Amino acid sequence: MEREFSLRRRMLFTAAAGVGAAAALSGTARAAHSASSASSASAVEPDIDGTGAWGARAPGGTISVLNYRPSMIIVHHTVSENTGDFSRAQAHAHSQWVQDLHMDGNGWVDTGYNFLVSRGGWITEGRHRSLETLSGGTSFVFGAHTSGQNDVGIGIANEGAYHDGATPPAAQWEVLVQLCAYVASQYAIPATEIYGHMDFGSTLCPGIFHEMLPRLRDEVGDAIG
Repeated sequence: MEREFSLRRRMLFTAAAGVGAAAALSGTARAAHSASSASSASAVEPDIDGTGAWGARAPGGTISVLNYRPSMIIVHHTVSENTGDFSRAQAHAHSQWVQDLHMDGNGWVDTGYNFLVSRGGWITEGRHRSLETLSGGTSFVFGAHTSGQNDVGIGIANEGAYHDGATPPAAQWEVLVQLCAYVASQYAIPATEIYGHMDFGSTLCPGIFHEMLPRLRDEVGDAIG
């Protein structure tokens, strides 16, 4: 499993523009960016499994697309089991669990988050059309993840519960950085505009990820140049 992830990671973390080279830190590949002052870097598009790939249910209502760019990224955790199953199949099962919870438990039209990152480092599309609009870079899907901020922020949720001292696996962290970098690049969001759910309300979400936000901003900033 780790070998499979390492191979996929090496394929994804490549130079985006200009003269670049893959950088390594403690054996962990990170996204390379241009070393030329004459050109700017952009983040590499990560491997994202769309709603069709993980067997999402059809939305229970209209998916609203906002015809402008979001101004921030908001990080969450899903408060699911901290599973040791890092497989792609588990990432898909987790996405199904979240969608069922949000549609059947909360009465929402679809998954509230735009994207999810599994503990094994797999990215899935949450709310339908989030991947399509991200690829276009000029619009985004109105989600249901952060009260008062859904019309300005992209919601990215991490599989697991991180409010009781747990820390994210390396694979999850690395891919969270990559996804945030790609979202920031597509929408021209500064790395400083990455927040946690608790910044906007009384909640423990996203747990320890909130304490790690300075590091996340730094690593995303490095990835987008």
